[in-house]
Amino acid sequence: MPGWRYRARELAGLVGALAATLALMVWGASSASAGGPTSVLVTSPASGEASALSYSDKAYDELQQLLGPENTGAREEPPKSDLAGARQINVTWLAHDISPWRMDRVFPVEAKSQAVWIHTAADVPENANGYWHRADHPAQLRALLKKLGVMGRARGEGYTGIFPGPWQTEGPDTAAVPDTDAGTATVTVGAPKADDDTGWWANRWWALPGAATGAALALALRPVASRERRDRWRRGRRGRELGPRQELRDV
Repeated sequence: MPGWRYRARELAGLVGALAATLALMVWGASSASAGGPTSVLVTSPASGEASALSYSDKAYDELQQLLGPENTGAREEPPKSDLAGARQINVTWLAHDISPWRMDRVFPVEAKSQAVWIHTAADVPENANGYWHRADHPAQLRALLKKLGVMGRARGEGYTGIFPGPWQTEGPDTAAVPDTDAGTATVTVGAPKADDDTGWWANRWWALPGAATGAALALALRPVASRERRDRWRRGRRGRELGPRQELRDV
C-alpha cells in the first residue's frame, strides 16, 4: 500500500510539471494566436544598417506606440519641402516572423522642424496603399531608431529606398462601389485577415503542446505500469511459495 501512495505522488508531481510546461507554451504563443505580428525588422537602405525585435522585447511595444495606429492620417503625399533631406527607414512587421503584416516607411526630416513623417501600409502584401501622418513624439522616435543602430551615415553603396507610391484605386483587394448619392465611386480597402496572413500554421499550432504532453505522459506512465506488473507477478509468486506444499510418497 505505501508503494501505491508513493507512485501516486510521483505521478501527480509529473502531471503538474507537464501542465506548467504546457501553460508556458500556450502563454508564449498568445501573440501569434491573436493573429498579430510577432517580430519587426528595421532597416536603413542608405546606411545599410538593420535591426530586429521580437514581441517580447520592451522596445517592440515602444516602437509600435511611437509609430502610431494604422489607417489614420491622409492619403495625399506631404509637400516635397517637408520631406527635403529626409532619409528613409523601413519598418516591416512580420506575422510568425515570415509573413509581412504591416509596413511603416519613416522619414526623419533633417530640417529645423525635426519632424518625422510616417507612411503606414496595413494591407501588405495585398497592396501598398497607406496613410501619411506626422509622429506625435518625433524626438523619442529618433532616439529609439538611433538606439536600434539604423541612423548611421549614408554609404556610397547604399540606396535611398523605395518611396511610397500614390494611392491605387484598382487592384485585387479594392473594389469600386457606386455612390448612389453623389454618382461617384468610393474605394473600399479590405482589412487584413488573420487566417490569410498566418496560414495553415496559425490554425494548428495548438495541437503541438497537446501532442507533446500526451507523448510525455505515455513515456512517464510506461515504467510505472511495468513496475506494477512486475510487483504483481512477484506477489503472486511469493504467495505460491509460502502456501502449503504437498509431498508425494511411494506407497
